[in-house]
Amino acid sequence: MSSRRELANAIRALSMDAVQKANSGHPGAPMGMADIAEVLWNDHMKHNPGNPKWADRDRFVLSNGHGSMLIYSLLHLTGYDLSMEDLKSFRQLHSKTPGHPEYGYAPGVETTTGPLGQGITNAVGMALAERTLAGQFNRDGHHIVDHYTYVFLGDGCMMEGISHEACSLAGTWGLGKLIAFWDDNGISIDGHVENWFGDDTPKRFEAYGWHVIRDVDGHDADAINKAVHEAKSVNDKPSLICCKTTIGFGAPNLCGSHDCHGAPLGEDEIKATRENLGWKYDPFVIPDEIYAAWDARDKGAKAEAEWNAKFDAYKSAYPELAAEFERRMQGELPGNWERVAADFIKSVNDKAESPATRKASQNAITGYAGALPEFLGGSADLTPSNLTSWPDAKTLTNTVHDGDYISYGVREFGMSAIMNGVALHGGFIPFGGTFLMFSEYARNALRMAALMKIQSIFVYTHDSIGLGEDGPTHQPIEQIPTLRMIPNMSVWRPCDAVETAVAWKAAIERKTGPSCLIFSRQGLPHQSRTEGQIANIAKGGYILKDCDGTPDAIIIATGSEVALAMGAAEQLSGRKIRVVSMPAVDVFEAQDEAYRESVLPASVTARVAVEAAVTDGWYKYVGMNGKVIGINRFGESAPAGELFKEFGFTVDNVVKAVESVL
Repeated sequence: MSSRRELANAIRALSMDAVQKANSGHPGAPMGMADIAEVLWNDHMKHNPGNPKWADRDRFVLSNGHGSMLIYSLLHLTGYDLSMEDLKSFRQLHSKTPGHPEYGYAPGVETTTGPLGQGITNAVGMALAERTLAGQFNRDGHHIVDHYTYVFLGDGCMMEGISHEACSLAGTWGLGKLIAFWDDNGISIDGHVENWFGDDTPKRFEAYGWHVIRDVDGHDADAINKAVHEAKSVNDKPSLICCKTTIGFGAPNLCGSHDCHGAPLGEDEIKATRENLGWKYDPFVIPDEIYAAWDARDKGAKAEAEWNAKFDAYKSAYPELAAEFERRMQGELPGNWERVAADFIKSVNDKAESPATRKASQNAITGYAGALPEFLGGSADLTPSNLTSWPDAKTLTNTVHDGDYISYGVREFGMSAIMNGVALHGGFIPFGGTFLMFSEYARNALRMAALMKIQSIFVYTHDSIGLGEDGPTHQPIEQIPTLRMIPNMSVWRPCDAVETAVAWKAAIERKTGPSCLIFSRQGLPHQSRTEGQIANIAKGGYILKDCDGTPDAIIIATGSEVALAMGAAEQLSGRKIRVVSMPAVDVFEAQDEAYRESVLPASVTARVAVEAAVTDGWYKYVGMNGKVIGINRFGESAPAGELFKEFGFTVDNVVKAVESVL
């Protein structure tokens, strides 16, 4: 029978061999954390390699994602659909084993990690989702949601600011089923960390409200096992297990040094490591007895079968709850969704009100929330300004576990990555709000949501210089265009309450990526539309006001500037003017060529675009001879009306621009 150290050495061997073959990668972390991984995956992890999407599996997050060969080795050894050939293709084009773990490539990878600190933050979202689902669905004697979230993280994750945001919240919320393993090896890329990372990390986490287990020998299986059992015994706090490890464990000349952090060990050192570890097998060779000891397929199938039996009993006792749980975990919308959405959009149009679109957004949330118990909303300490709450919302706390609203505090980045974790876990549609300007703090989490193709909905209010007196520090200028530049990010900037309702519907239905919904502080006038025009809003761009025959000129606008375009068209009544509202550029560009040509015919070259943001992105629509009314400098502190005049956002200025291109 293989010893625990031999099982861990299989991870070390695969990791150093794959990095060497790729001539690229990070062998140090997998070799240093192999003993911890062996104990966790063989003695504690509840998972089924035959069904990586089993709803009640434990979640494992490798936050220090540069050590990706650790998770690839674990997935391969335990029986997931990740072959030895896949390991040999580490870091190669189109492989299932990219340089950092990527969600959707290898089965069993729960989230894309690599940007340090985001993995632990995703894990906080997963643990929150687990507890909230349990609060909403579990009943006495029927605990169908009951799993842990385990995280590996290193010094780099501890240093990144986002980990402070997330871990503070995890402690405040008392997420007792979140267990993190800190790889305390004292090494980062620049060398020994004491000159730039001198925190008393255990005290910091105790101050956050975590249960901290100090000074665990990360190479002693018994000590690790004891620590995990202790962590599991604490139900009202997340746990941090502080593991003292040696980076590159087993490499006789490079262990304990930053030299093995991010580079292959080299053939000579690998040979010496094999001898030092007593690993007598050739590269990429794992003996049958070690495979057998690692194989988790039968154990995983048995665990899932036991859960299925529990769920069948739950279904008998609570058939409606069981059906709702299955629907939500499958990511399906309710059967009455289309009717609810259509009725709400019609009611908004019939009311013909002119609120700020942030208020129209709140109305939409309220209108849709009754049909969508999977809504999990929130705000980064701006709920009264973002208007992301609704009358029946119930705020989650460390004692309220069945709610549907989160007060994140002033943590825009943390909020966004926690939302990503919630989306990855399943069972919820997460959304969270802040001012558009502060999307900057959260930008990398937005990029990660787009990269992973997950449904996080980012709500941004106070969308332009129109927020007024708070001044240029709070006035977004470049944010809307740069959000549109993120691949697979859908960005909506509606012009009134009707477009807002449609934008929310689109974000709720979009299951292949995140959405940004961008709303105004100031009231925006209702625009009259036919049923056909309302239907075309969902195409991202449509004709809001048309003329007889071929237009002399086309005005394209978004958000609050649509009203200016409509006013200019009225003043230009002697000309044939078409006004195109384009609330979602990416959605419009996804339409077929015939539709796009019907809205913006190539024959009409006299074009003007109006948006209170930097201008560059609009020239592809108006051409170099067209005009773009925008703002290419920072704003000022003054009432909104004065600022719009100061920067040329007036009907008269739009009229002049149109006349100049005719």
